[in-house]
Amino acid sequence: MLELSTLLILAALVWLWFDSMRARERALASGKRACARDGLMFLDETVECIALGFARNGEGRMALRRTYGFEFSDTGNNRRSGSIVMLGGEVESLNTEPYLIQ
Repeated sequence: MLELSTLLILAALVWLWFDSMRARERALASGKRACARDGLMFLDETVECIALGFARNGEGRMALRRTYGFEFSDTGNNRRSGSIVMLGGEVESLNTEPYLIQ
């Protein structure tokens, strides 16, 4: 029984890792797209997971809600923060600090 429990826990951890990598890649692509659309520089080519929790999706099912942070620049000599909230594998919201429109 202990072996089965250990295998189930290990399988759940592997699933969580793969699911997190897929969500991170989608958040990264969304951040790059948003910055390119608005004429901003997406800095460091990365996002970082800053929050993880559970929430209900539009169908009422429980899903992981991950919040990723990233940095961008509007002038090339500053850093501003943004965040992307992923619910499951879909982008729920994308927010940026206020910046100058050029």
